[in-house]
Amino acid sequence: MEKVALLGLGIVGSRVRERLLTAGYPVSSWSRTQRGLEGQKTTPEEAVADADLVSVYLKDTPMVREVFTKAKDSLKRGALVLNHSTIDLPTTLWLAEQCAAKGCDFLDAPFTGSKDASASGQLLYYTGGDEKLVAKVSDFLAATSKGRIHCGEVGAATVTKLATNLISACTVQAMSEAMAIAVRHGVSPEIFTEAATRNGSGSALMAMKYPGMIQGNFEPHFTMANMWKDSRYALALAESSGIELPAIRAVSARMGAMCEEGCADLDFSALAKAYES
Repeated sequence: MEKVALLGLGIVGSRVRERLLTAGYPVSSWSRTQRGLEGQKTTPEEAVADADLVSVYLKDTPMVREVFTKAKDSLKRGALVLNHSTIDLPTTLWLAEQCAAKGCDFLDAPFTGSKDASASGQLLYYTGGDEKLVAKVSDFLAATSKGRIHCGEVGAATVTKLATNLISACTVQAMSEAMAIAVRHGVSPEIFTEAATRNGSGSALMAMKYPGMIQGNFEPHFTMANMWKDSRYALALAESSGIELPAIRAVSARMGAMCEEGCADLDFSALAKAYES
């Protein structure tokens, strides 16, 4: 089987590693935090040396650029780099250019799903790039996912991921506001949750997030800091195309303020904390 290098062992990357090992892939890895795991290297350069597939699960644009710049000289010609990190569009295009200059292939491959989905192999990948390359790694992606959606050329998957995260952020803010109104007027949180989830506005996200919001349990599945970061990337896309996005602009400002107040490492459903009595 192909030799795999995994860059980033956070909430998702660490669980992806377990899925790949279970599937039989030889995995080397790197993380800024040394965890003493088998195959974990001390530098990105060591991790990618001799790898056929390089999967990137890093936090944000600055980290992706920093780590890839260090690792690229150690990439072997013909390796395939898959970026799964949610980053801005210019950096996705930069990665593709850097890989081409090195004689490597590249796929834009962010995902939806977080802690539980990565542990159970139920991520959904959005892919951008050569469809033949996507087909080439179909078994590899299947080890950690329930499927994939091909979005178009390199960059299309990044745009798709940022746009869908925009919906999630605005939805959880609306959920928080709606719950606050209902509870302040005497409706129990449990009754309101049932009414909302059975309403036409109900969604999988609502069913996933409301229980924790009621309990005040904001264990991170997708952190406020990450969602705030993604909202800023979405706003940059809007600015570059002359579109005004008042909803996500307001929610982004709220998330930024709450991150500064100590909520950065909580799940982004902690938007509800603003309405705690």
